[in-house]
Amino acid sequence: MKNLINKKILLIICGGISAYKSLELIRLFKKNEAEIKTILTESAKKFVTPLSVTSLSQNKVYEDLFSLENELEMDHIALSRWADVIVVAPATANTISKLSKGSSEDLASTVIHASNKEIFLVPAMNVRMWEHQSTKENLKVLRNYGYKIIGPVKGDMACGEYGEGKMSEPSEISDEINSYFFDQINNKKIKALVTAGPTNEYIDPVRFITNKSSGKQGYEIAKSLSKRGFDTTLISGPTKLKVDHKINLVKVETAEEMFKATQKNLPADIAVFAAAVSDFKIDKKNNQKLKKTQNLNINLKKNIDILSYISNHNSMRPKLVIGFAAETEDLEKNATFKLENKNCDWIIANDISKNNSGFNSDYNEVVIYYKNSKEKKEKLSLKRKSEISEEIVDRIVTHIN
Repeated sequence: MKNLINKKILLIICGGISAYKSLELIRLFKKNEAEIKTILTESAKKFVTPLSVTSLSQNKVYEDLFSLENELEMDHIALSRWADVIVVAPATANTISKLSKGSSEDLASTVIHASNKEIFLVPAMNVRMWEHQSTKENLKVLRNYGYKIIGPVKGDMACGEYGEGKMSEPSEISDEINSYFFDQINNKKIKALVTAGPTNEYIDPVRFITNKSSGKQGYEIAKSLSKRGFDTTLISGPTKLKVDHKINLVKVETAEEMFKATQKNLPADIAVFAAAVSDFKIDKKNNQKLKKTQNLNINLKKNIDILSYISNHNSMRPKLVIGFAAETEDLEKNATFKLENKNCDWIIANDISKNNSGFNSDYNEVVIYYKNSKEKKEKLSLKRKSEISEEIVDRIVTHIN
């Protein structure tokens, strides 16, 4: 597992019978030359001792939010900045509940909330606790926040019951973290281009025509690609959305500006055209504000089709070109026509006539249509756009590998 060499892993051990497995996890991380720091919650110390953790990690154990020993060093900030990744194992039902509610009452939860790094939760609890609706809701919240969940698995439990809720084995957890760093290292070599948001086509200096779009889905896709380690450029029309500093953000307003920015940022390995580009622009823009008249006639002409141009005419065509289709009727017919007509590899289509998803919503439901695949289409059921983006990027990673 060479991907773990010199990686800084912060392991948070919570209070549960599975805490003993964390000792083997530390051993595996150290064996693969990762640097380990640990936080023991108060309840975790009832299952494993600070001495055993220190002996294996070869680093001090952090326990208290306010430590006299480190009063000049704010541990919750220093630790969150030090780590390349945070692993919570075992993650108890209590810990999961606290994190989903935003509680920061101890060192472990405060470090997590102060962190901007990838966080992996490894749940471990009784099968009934795992199946409880509150646990499911709490995990749903945390997934939406971007937390990664490893396990649990089915098996015999310490309480004598059998079922899902058993903590994943240390070797499986180590493999997951290794795969994460593998993606980070290898995907850095892969350039991804995403377009998002609407474009504005001006009638005069204050009036314009546009397409309805919040840009949320495109932004979430760019975020997911960046988190996986891709060198990501986001070309965005006018939105109020914020973007992570790791993403190269290019702001544009008109379709022509978006087209030029797209050309400028090629070549790319992957291109996801999620922007709602205006199909038309004003034939002759007025340089002065038009005064009110009884009637106003506007002549429109077609904008360049960015997706079609890049797919069909550009010598620097990305290896994977993905388009979006927002439809109000005949979803499959229109999406498959667009797939063939524009010569892209995938079309991601959604029905914008539905009230519970699409425009301005945080939720989406899409169907992916594939051009050269045994599986011609695949439905991604209604989820938050952040989750839909993760699923799309999962498929991108599988495709390119």
